[in-house]
Amino acid sequence: MKSFFEPAAYQDLQQRLDKITPDSQAQWGKMNAAQMINHCQEPIKIAVNKSDVTMKSNWLIKVLFKKMMYSPKPFKKNTPTPPQFRSTGDFDFQKEKGELKQWMTELWEDRNNENRIPHPVFGKFTEEQWGIIQWKHLNHHFEQFGV
Repeated sequence: MKSFFEPAAYQDLQQRLDKITPDSQAQWGKMNAAQMINHCQEPIKIAVNKSDVTMKSNWLIKVLFKKMMYSPKPFKKNTPTPPQFRSTGDFDFQKEKGELKQWMTELWEDRNNENRIPHPVFGKFTEEQWGIIQWKHLNHHFEQFGV
């Protein structure tokens, strides 16, 4: 399975992000391109300990999520998003895209961090787990917008 922390996968994600424009249309879901790019920032902020999102842990979510994370199957289209991660406002596309690039770069530069704080819902992840879930989430949304 690909990982955000693999050089080729990281470069591919950066190139795919560059192909998304304000006019890119979602192939599923309710978000426009700016909302999706805003949405993709929060999981990365969690990984680099720069998020203020709080969530309660739920054993059922943990079990289902971990199974889904290690599955080679992509995330399902239209999977519900927890309220804390919904991006429904009006966002400046260029600003959001620049910020996502910044967060991606920060996580890439922090890729060897073995002392990440636990995820607020799913607990402790290994470096491998962080890399897989970040790649899978970004890949899911980039595919949503056709890149």
